[in-house]
Amino acid sequence: MNLIDIRLVLTQILGFLLLFWALRRYAWGPMLGMLEARREKIAGEFKEADRRKAEALELKAKYDAELRGIEAQARQKIGDAVVEGQKVAAEIKAQAQTEAAARLERAADEIAREGERAKEIVKGQVITLSIRAAEKILRTKLDDAAQRKMVGEFIDEVEAAR
Repeated sequence: MNLIDIRLVLTQILGFLLLFWALRRYAWGPMLGMLEARREKIAGEFKEADRRKAEALELKAKYDAELRGIEAQARQKIGDAVVEGQKVAAEIKAQAQTEAAARLERAADEIAREGERAKEIVKGQVITLSIRAAEKILRTKLDDAAQRKMVGEFIDEVEAAR
């Protein structure tokens, strides 16, 4: 009695080898191919992601540099505008001071002319009143009290004419 049957063992070995060959050819080969393709696809996606990340970092650096340039230009323009504003303000102030001085001068001239005119008017009134007083004095011969009364009236008329 033979415990090991050679034909059965050979049949099982042959069946195992046929199964191994079939699995390797039709199952493991395509499965390993699919796994390798998937690994390559994933590796390619990682490479693409790294490339895009590097590209994004380059763009970010570029935009940051442009932004700093724009900010510098904006600060420069604001500074120029401030200087220009100060210049315009100084010009406006100088023009206003010139105009104010001219108006003051014209007002002083006008006041002087009005003063001269008022003096002429007062002078004319004083002359008229003096003539009237002299006429009154010449028409009547007065004593000392009457002359004093007449001169007082004359002074009151001069004060009233002012």
